[in-house]
Amino acid sequence: MKLASRTETRKKTVIELDDVKIGGNKPTIMAGPCAVESREQVMETAKAVRAAGATILRGGAYKPRTSPYSFQGLGEEGLQYLAEARKETGLKIVTEMMGLEQMEPVMEYTDIIQIGARNMQNYPLLSAIGELDKPVMLKRGMSATIREWLLAAEYIMEAGNHQVILCERGIRTFSEKTRNTLDLSSIPLVKELSHLPVIADPSHGTGMKKLVAPMSKAAIACGADGLILEVHPNPEEALSDGPQSLEPGEFSDLMQELSLIDSSLGSSGDKILPSAI
Repeated sequence: MKLASRTETRKKTVIELDDVKIGGNKPTIMAGPCAVESREQVMETAKAVRAAGATILRGGAYKPRTSPYSFQGLGEEGLQYLAEARKETGLKIVTEMMGLEQMEPVMEYTDIIQIGARNMQNYPLLSAIGELDKPVMLKRGMSATIREWLLAAEYIMEAGNHQVILCERGIRTFSEKTRNTLDLSSIPLVKELSHLPVIADPSHGTGMKKLVAPMSKAAIACGADGLILEVHPNPEEALSDGPQSLEPGEFSDLMQELSLIDSSLGSSGDKILPSAI
């Protein structure tokens, strides 16, 4: 490991998107539906998460699903809905790119390219996005070691793109009670090994709505630079990941709790919630 290492760069990397900073003095909150289902769903969710204090809207237009019969996303139509929500709310967008054939539309509409867990070791894809001038959120593979995760980041950085955000989203273990095992120990460890910002994904890390809030608070307490959370106006009707999605009211309550935790930790600068909230 070279470019992502603390021995190479001692100063902490901060990814800046206008007034949004990832890795700065306050945790960055990304929130939205797992999958973009309709214009109305995206707009309603975007307005709700923005009012609660999120600064980045997440939403999948292309969905890698275990079953070929599951909802696969709206494609470019979904990207257009996300872009409309950005114009309406001012939120930045993070969305997943699954393959090189999606590069052009994703580059046109998104602010942050997400590389999902299934593609963490898709080295041709990593090298290709390393040639782009756009931040990349690299999710940890479901069975990846920390070394493999950081070396995947090296593929992106070696190709020229140093705007990498690492995302701990849970790994597969022998546990059968949760969807994955959210490895919170990886957060302080990776922040010691690397200068790159690290965020946590408690939604995929647990797969259970009732665990999202406590694991979100734990992630902030152990030093995460932010969270990516699934929020849906009607989780019981969601076409993807309903059981782990928060309702807007639940997300708002969580944001209040996260702000208190952030304050108690003595973080400098602005807090999670905007002053108007």
